[in-house]
Amino acid sequence: MRVTSGQVRGRRLASLKGLQIRPSSDLVRQAIFNMVGQDIFGLEVLDLFAGTGSLGIEALSRGAVGALFIDNSIKAIKLINKNLQRCGYEALGSIMKKDLGRGLPRNSTFIKKRFGLVFMDPPYGKAFIPPLLKQLSDKNVLTPSSIVVTESSQIDPLPEAFGAFQLVNRKTYGGTNINIYHYGRPA
Repeated sequence: MRVTSGQVRGRRLASLKGLQIRPSSDLVRQAIFNMVGQDIFGLEVLDLFAGTGSLGIEALSRGAVGALFIDNSIKAIKLINKNLQRCGYEALGSIMKKDLGRGLPRNSTFIKKRFGLVFMDPPYGKAFIPPLLKQLSDKNVLTPSSIVVTESSQIDPLPEAFGAFQLVNRKTYGGTNINIYHYGRPA
C-alpha cells in the first residue's frame, strides 16, 4: 500500500496482515480523490475509523493542513503513528483513541476544529454512518461546504439526503460503495 499522489507520492505505508484492519486499497483511494477533486489545499481532515490512516495521509500529501485520526484499536493507533512518521507528517496529524460506535468525541479540542473533509470507513454491516452524520452536523464541527466521504458495503444502503447532507456521487468498486456527501449546500 502506497501514497498515490502529492508530496509523498509512492511512500509505502505500513499495514497489518489479516482482516483486523481493512485499509482502503490504492485503487479505491485514487477513486475517492478523483471523485472529491484535487482542491483540498488548506483543509482540516477528519479520518474516522482511520485504520492505517491511509485516507488522511493521502489528503495531507495532497495539501491538507492537518488531520485528526480516530480509531478504537491500539494496533491501528500504532500504525497511524508509524505511517505519519514514515511520511514526515507527525506535526500535521493528531491521533485519538475512541470507540466511534459510542459516538463522536465530546471533548472541547475536537469541538473547536472545523473540518472541510471527512472520511468515514466503518466496519461494514454495523449501521454506524447515519448516526455519525447526524452527530457531525449537531456538533457544528464542519465547514459550511464540507465533503464527507463514506465507504460502505453494497448491502448497507445509505440515503441520498440526510439532514444537511446531500449525496452528490456514488460509485461501486468490488463490494465497496463510495458515497460523497456535501454538507450545507445544494448539490
